Order: sequence, then C-alpha cells, then structure tokens
Amino acid sequence: MSNDTNKPLFNVVAIIGIGLIGSSIARAIKKYGLASKVYGYAKTNSTRDTAKKLGYMDEIYDNAIETVKDADLTILCVPVGANLSVIMRIGEHLKPGSILTDVGSVKGSVMKDIEPHISKEIIFIPGHPIAGTEFSGPESGFAEIFQKKWCILTPSDNCIKVKLNLLISFWESCGMFVDVMSAEHHDLVLAITSHVPHLIAYNIVGTASDLEKVTRSEVTKYAAGGFRDFTRIASSDPVMWRDIFLNNKDAVLEMLGRFVEDLTALQKAIRWSEGDKLEELFVKTREIRKSIILKENETDNLNEENKV
Repeated sequence: MSNDTNKPLFNVVAIIGIGLIGSSIARAIKKYGLASKVYGYAKTNSTRDTAKKLGYMDEIYDNAIETVKDADLTILCVPVGANLSVIMRIGEHLKPGSILTDVGSVKGSVMKDIEPHISKEIIFIPGHPIAGTEFSGPESGFAEIFQKKWCILTPSDNCIKVKLNLLISFWESCGMFVDVMSAEHHDLVLAITSHVPHLIAYNIVGTASDLEKVTRSEVTKYAAGGFRDFTRIASSDPVMWRDIFLNNKDAVLEMLGRFVEDLTALQKAIRWSEGDKLEELFVKTREIRKSIILKENETDNLNEENKV
C-alpha cells in the first residue's frame, strides 16, 4: 500500500521510543512516503546507535524536546506507564496545531495522564495499532507489520474532524483498517482479546516451570504445538505488559473474574466426569471461533474492495 496522494501527509513526524512499533512506524513512513522527515528519540546510546545504522530515520536525538518541537505528528511509542513522565517533558514544546497520538494498549489511563499536560492547541488522538510480535528493539521493526491489522482510535467528542481524518489516512496508508470508539470500550475489548490471554500465557509458563514432578527439560522436550503456540506471547516485553495490567486493572479484573468463573465450571465438569457438558462446550466454542475467523476474512475482503 502507498500514499494515494503521492504527497507526504506530514512534513515532520516525531517518534518517541524506537522499539518494535516505533521502528516499524518509521520504516512504514519511509516505505510509503508518508512524511518528508522522520525524527526519533531513544533514551539509550545503544538504541540510538542501532537505529542510526539501520538508517530508517532522518534524525535521532537524545533530547525528546528537540525531537518534537517541529513535528506535525508526534507518536508516543513508550510503555504505557512512561507516558506521564514523557509528556511532562515535551508537552509545552509540542508544535501548535500538531497531532499527538500514542500506540498503547490502554487508552483510559493514557488520556488521564496526557490531557492535563498539553495545551488546547494540540490535537490529542489516542491510538492503538493492534500489531506486534514477541520481539523488541529497533532492529525488530518492519514496515509490513501493520498490513491488514486493525488500528483503534479513541478521540474526544470535540476532536477536530479534519485532524482525525488525517490520522486515519496515516494508519490506512500503513496498511491498517481503522476503527473509532470510546476509550472505555476499547479497554474492555482489549482486556478480553489481548490482556487476559497474555496474563494466562505468562502464568502457565510459570506453572510449568514450578512443577516438581515435571522438569524444565521435559517441558521443553515434550512441549506440543499447543503449549509452544499459546505461550509464545509470554516472550513479550515484561515492562510493557506490567504497565498494561496496572493501567487497565478494572477491565482486566472484570474479564479475569468472568474467566475464572467459567474455568471453575469446567473444573467441576472434569471432576464429576460430565463428558456431555465438556463436549457441548467444546463444540460450541469451536463453532464460535470458526465464525469469528470467517467474519474476519469477510471483513478483510470487504475493506480491500473498498480501497480499490
């Protein structure tokens, strides 16, 4: 996918945080011609040096203020828990009339952290490109990571529509489908579709490791595809996920409570050898998953047709 206008959407885009997503955004901007210049900021010398060698940014700074002062679009690509400290440094230095967005998996707490520290001249549109891998760091990014994935934006009710449409065009030009919803609804949806599954994956790895009668070498040696596939996400960035759970605790706890209730019912069915109940649940959930995948494929095809 390319920028259909053949003209950059922005003059300067500033990316704060050059990890997997930040570096992928920079690569996508360059590949699809979405900005004249891309500036990046990273805390450590090693990250900056790696990004410089890879060459997907025009300038890389060790000063966040310098990075954002001329930017028409600033994208915060740091762990959710770091947004407050970052915005307290750069908030008053953002270019008037520019767009500020982020890529975090939690939206409610991000809005509470950021909005008090920016002027009314800054158009803050929280965002969440739902894309990633279990890898991290500036060398892990790639432009195609966003292709046919969803990006959710949670603008305020008084958001300037032309700015919202510009950000939508940006993510669509990166290859994403874009949806708009409230921050509260986003956090509830992501709690069940992403946050709780990650929590379970981290936990089951810990459980397998702690078993006294099953050695770690046996877990590694005999792990079937189910264990490997399901626990792959437990390789994700621990700091990022720590911040996600702490900043979306209400929604996560609500979904986790419902999951535990359902798991307890399963436990009872197994204990009392209620095979009919187990089979009924497995058939039902298998069909639900099939319908979800079918609907997802239909949506992908429809979106592709609409873009032609």
